[in-house]
Amino acid sequence: MRIDLLSLFPDMFAGVLDQSIIKRARDKGLVEIVLTDIRDYASDNHRSVDDNPYGGGSGMVMMCGPVFDAVEDVRRTGEPVDEIILLTPQGRRFDQPLARKLAGKQRLILIAGRYEGFDERIRRHLATMEISIGDYVLSGGEIPAMVVADAVIRLIPGVLGDDYSQVEESFSQNLLEYPQYTRPADFRGWSVPEILLSGNHAEIKKWRQEQAINRTRQRRPDLLDKQDIL
Repeated sequence: MRIDLLSLFPDMFAGVLDQSIIKRARDKGLVEIVLTDIRDYASDNHRSVDDNPYGGGSGMVMMCGPVFDAVEDVRRTGEPVDEIILLTPQGRRFDQPLARKLAGKQRLILIAGRYEGFDERIRRHLATMEISIGDYVLSGGEIPAMVVADAVIRLIPGVLGDDYSQVEESFSQNLLEYPQYTRPADFRGWSVPEILLSGNHAEIKKWRQEQAINRTRQRRPDLLDKQDIL
């Protein structure tokens, strides 16, 4: 897979892309990540990428020209692009099913916005999808782009050491993950449940399923509406 990240602040991605699972995926050649500075496509000496909104109002709006030019230049190289994604509060709420869908693509372009958002013509005539990571305000789309990239990359076959771990993680089956414990078996009087020490794998599996359902019912009952669990 190739992921192109377009931003006015591409240096923000350096720490995330060079650590942990994403770094290992890149080192294995399972994902290629290309950073592009949208400001490089500005047409004036001031490298302008935003302007006042027509009709008045506060803030600045990202201009069509630099964004269109950046995307059109980037997509000339490499494999065909499957999705051109804007990170915006107006987009579809990002979740695990969407991450799984995107992980099946060969190439994604993620565009991180700034200021008051994008000129509407970018939404209508360039982007194929808009994604939001939640109902709150951030300074820009860089952090949402990192979230999307991380969630997608870890689902690419071969990225995680134990692919089965994907199945048991929170949200992978519309359930929160069951409680986890490790050594010591007793810490300050708080003991690990006996069932986990029993060695009975069938009973452990049953316990974990029950715990996952109970935790989801308590904390995220909305997830249970997506499956046949009473």
